[in-house]
Amino acid sequence: MTDTSFASREFPEPIIQTTGEATGFITFPNTQDKPITVIATDSIRKTFDSVCIQQAINSRTAPGVTDLILNPDAHRGYGAPVGCVMVSPTHIYPGPVGVDIKCSMSLLQLDLPAQGVNDPKIRRSLIHAILERTPTGAGQGQRSVAKSRRVDKQLGRRVAIEGASPFVCRQLGIPVHWAQRCEDAFHTGHDESSDSLGARLDYLIDSGSFENFERKITQLGSYGGGNHFGECETVEVENNPRAERAAKIFGLKNNHTAFLSHCGSRGFGYHLAQQQFRRLQTKFKKKSIPLPGDDRELVYAPLGTPEANDYLDDMALGANFATVNHLLINALILEAFDEVIPGVKGDLVYFISHNIARWEMVNNKMAWVHRKGATRAFPAGHASLVDTPFYETGHPILLPGNPQDGSVVMMADPGAKLSCYSVNHGAGRALGRRQAMRTLDQRSVNESFTAHDILTNCRNYPLDEAPASYKDFGEVLRSVKSAGLASSVAKLKARFVIKDEDKSLRGAA
Repeated sequence: MTDTSFASREFPEPIIQTTGEATGFITFPNTQDKPITVIATDSIRKTFDSVCIQQAINSRTAPGVTDLILNPDAHRGYGAPVGCVMVSPTHIYPGPVGVDIKCSMSLLQLDLPAQGVNDPKIRRSLIHAILERTPTGAGQGQRSVAKSRRVDKQLGRRVAIEGASPFVCRQLGIPVHWAQRCEDAFHTGHDESSDSLGARLDYLIDSGSFENFERKITQLGSYGGGNHFGECETVEVENNPRAERAAKIFGLKNNHTAFLSHCGSRGFGYHLAQQQFRRLQTKFKKKSIPLPGDDRELVYAPLGTPEANDYLDDMALGANFATVNHLLINALILEAFDEVIPGVKGDLVYFISHNIARWEMVNNKMAWVHRKGATRAFPAGHASLVDTPFYETGHPILLPGNPQDGSVVMMADPGAKLSCYSVNHGAGRALGRRQAMRTLDQRSVNESFTAHDILTNCRNYPLDEAPASYKDFGEVLRSVKSAGLASSVAKLKARFVIKDEDKSLRGAA
C-alpha cells in the first residue's frame, strides 16, 4: 500500500509559528483556511520531518477537511501522518483511520500487590501462561495455542455485527460489565443500525469478497506483530488530590499490578481496509478524480454516497472485532494470572482506540473526527460522558511510552478543546523500522532490559521496537501538559513485556 515515490520526495519545510511553549500552527500558501494546529515543544517540533509536514498539508487541504491537528508523536504515515487528527463534516477518509481499524489500548487492574511479581520465576511463569492463551505473530490465531477460546463462524458473525454485546461477552467468558468501560462497546452501520452491518457482512461473504472470514475470526484473542504488545505494570498513582480522586473512579490501585495491552483488528480489519483502499483507488483512477497532494492514500468518499456507506459499514465491522479482541485478551490475561497465582482478581479500567473515525461535535457542528494514531480526550463535564462513570473526571487516557521509560494514565483538561479533544497515542517513532535495525546494537538493547529488570518473551528484543526507536517520552508528555490538554493520573512501570516472538524460543530470556 506504500506509495514509495511519494515517500522519497523532498518538500520545502514550512515554518511552524509558535503561540506557546508547546502550541503553534502551520499556514500554507494561497489559502485562507484554518491553519494546522501543532502540539509540540521545540525539541519535539524538530522530530517532524518534511514528509510528515507535507502529509499534514495534503490532508488539511483535502476536500471537506476543516481541521488538522499534529500531535507530538506525529511522524510520516500513509497519506496522513501517524499522530494526527483530521476533521470533516462532509467526507470520510480511510487513510486517516489506517489498515489496523480501531487499533487500541486497554488496561486491566489486578488486586495483586506489586511485590507479587518481584520474583523472576513468577514472571516467567506468567509469560508462559499468557502465551498459552494469547498468541503473538502476524499469522497466529486460536489454533496456535492450547488454552485459547474457540470461535466458530456463527459466533464470529455476531462479534462483527454486535461488538461487545451481552451475548457475545457471555459466550467468550468476558465479564458483561466490561462493556461499560469501553470508549465504544459496539459500532453500528452507516444508518446507525446493526442490520446494515449484517447485510454488509453477508454480502461480503456471499460475493467472495471475504472468503477467508472464518480464518480471520480465529485471530480473536491475539496480539499480532509489529508494535503490538502486552505489558505487566506496576501502578504508581500521582501524589495529588485530583489524581488520587480520578484513580479511585478509574479503578486504579496504587502500588499494585496491572496489565496494559496494545492491539487492533488483526487480519480481519486489515482485509476490510485494504479492500476499501483498492476500490476507492480504482474509482479515482478510472474517473480521473484529483488526489489530495497527488497521494493515492488520501482517497475519500463524500457522505451519503454508496462508497461512503460501504466504508462506514466495513470500518464498523472491523471496529467491533477489535473491541471484542481486546476484551477477550483481558479475560485470558486474568485467567493466566489466576492459574499462576490462584485467587487473583481483576477488572477492566478502560479500553480506548487510536485508529478510528467517530461522529462527534466539533466547533458546534457534527463531523467525522478521524484519529490516526491519536486518542480521544474528553474532559470532565463533556456532554458525551453523561451517564458514564467519568463525567466528573473525564475518561481514562492510556498512553504507552516504552517499557523502560514507562507509560501513563491521564485525564483530559479543558484545554483539550484546542486539539478537537484529542491527544497523542504514545511516544511516536523517532527511527524508521529499517533505520532502527541498521543502527541499533542487539546486545546493548537486550542488556538494557536486564538492567531495568524487565523480562520479555524474546531471546532478542525486536530492534525496530527498542525504546531508542521512539521519541523522548518525557518530552512528549511535557508537550501534552504544557499545551493544557491533559494531566497525569498514574505512571505505569513495566515488569515484563510480550511481543511478537519466534515460537522456538518461547521462554528464553
